[in-house]
Amino acid sequence: MSTTNGQRTRIDKVVTSGTFSLDGGTWEVDNNVWVVGDDSECVLIDAAHDIEPIVEAIAGRRVRGILLTHAHDDHIGVACELAGDLGAHTYLHPEDRELWDRTHPGVGPDSDLADGDLFTIGDVTLEVLHTPGHSPGSCSFHSPDLGVVFTGDTLFRGGPGATGRSFSDFPTIVDSITDRLLTLPPETVVHTGHGDDTTIGDESPHRQAWVDRGH
Repeated sequence: MSTTNGQRTRIDKVVTSGTFSLDGGTWEVDNNVWVVGDDSECVLIDAAHDIEPIVEAIAGRRVRGILLTHAHDDHIGVACELAGDLGAHTYLHPEDRELWDRTHPGVGPDSDLADGDLFTIGDVTLEVLHTPGHSPGSCSFHSPDLGVVFTGDTLFRGGPGATGRSFSDFPTIVDSITDRLLTLPPETVVHTGHGDDTTIGDESPHRQAWVDRGH
């Protein structure tokens, strides 16, 4: 899939399949990997499971960075190998370092993400939004130019991401969605870490139900 919003920069979606493991359990999952760029350069959002289809979507472009929404193993499993193959830096919020170390012990991410960081790629900019709750260092990436936000596992079609395992907290994720995501324009398309897209406008009316669920 490839989408644009009038810019040279486009968004390509790659779906890879593998497993997610945490707290002694393992589950089969399909992950969305997003490639954002123009014909010459791009960034990756997440690095899940299978290198080959990701490299095919890159299509020989220079990779300016691998931006990680969070450090669950299904989102970072091939991050180090991809970074080495492509000569790209990995970027992760430091509050997810403990999770990262469970998958890549002894090899840290190249650079930290911080709330408000900006990444310019092609003719658009991605802003880092720290959106903890699914994990302490979960981040979303907002592009006003493209009218999209990449939310990882923070917000899905139908509501917040899972918070029933270690390192997660339901009230925190609802606060993150409320304060950082639902304040975006309602037409903003939400590109998620798994499954189908949604929009901010489609999810906003359900906020109170999420709050009530947490009590």
